Amino acid sequence: MPKEMIYYLYHIPGKKIGVTRDLNSRVVQQQGYDLDEIEVLDQSTDIEYISDREIELQKSYGYKVDRKKYKELYINKIKSMHINATEQTSTFPCPVSKLKGRLMDNMGKTWETLHGTFEINMDTIKWIMDNVTTSQYTTERCYIYNKAFAKYFLIQKHTDTSEFNEYIKSLATRKPSNWRYDNTEDDRFQKIRDWAGERGLYTNGDTKTQFCKLMEEGGELGRAILKKDKHEFVDAIGDMVVVLTNLAHLGGTTIEECIDTAYNEIKTRTGVMSNGTFVKDA
Repeated sequence: MPKEMIYYLYHIPGKKIGVTRDLNSRVVQQQGYDLDEIEVLDQSTDIEYISDREIELQKSYGYKVDRKKYKELYINKIKSMHINATEQTSTFPCPVSKLKGRLMDNMGKTWETLHGTFEINMDTIKWIMDNVTTSQYTTERCYIYNKAFAKYFLIQKHTDTSEFNEYIKSLATRKPSNWRYDNTEDDRFQKIRDWAGERGLYTNGDTKTQFCKLMEEGGELGRAILKKDKHEFVDAIGDMVVVLTNLAHLGGTTIEECIDTAYNEIKTRTGVMSNGTFVKDA
């Protein structure tokens, strides 16, 4: 008689509650935690029960609740992931929060794009997770830009070829693009603009979508403050700075100009502290 499958309902304190069949693979190898950093809240051979229990405890602990039950995700997961490739992007059929696990389940899978054949492996999974973006139409899909991914593949696969050397040479001699402001004293904002411009955000994005992204990151910051999570606190503020930098550019200005304008407005302002905030004089 075949051995029954056991499903583990695990908790990473301050982070999430999830379900897995293999704690070592899912939590240690994929997410980078040690087993002594997590707790197993429940386990069962009944996938219906464990799926309902996961949702119940996510609500009880105040974590983000999965849109789909584990059973639905598992059934989809055991099927090969379909990656939809267009001229500009490759879209994955799952939310960002579930993407790493889906990629791990499809290790070695390849798909065709106009920029060549792409492959899922440990190196490319890291790049994908660092650069993936949630679809503006649904949180159940996410995507990467094929051109940027192709450049990464070129570095990974041709480190000793003339093609790679030509690519590196082109980076060193590239002409300034319309998102560059070479008179900036602090290049951190410029690095953000370079990152965004090279990924098509300034040609395909707009102020409305960036504003929505800013509100989303504001929510993440609020959760970090309530949970007293220093790592998430820093991460959320950093993400908001990135979004504000791009929002400023798309609005026809620069983040540096916005900061200078605000500081020049407040630098001589007087007032008093009241209930934890500064109230300016009338």
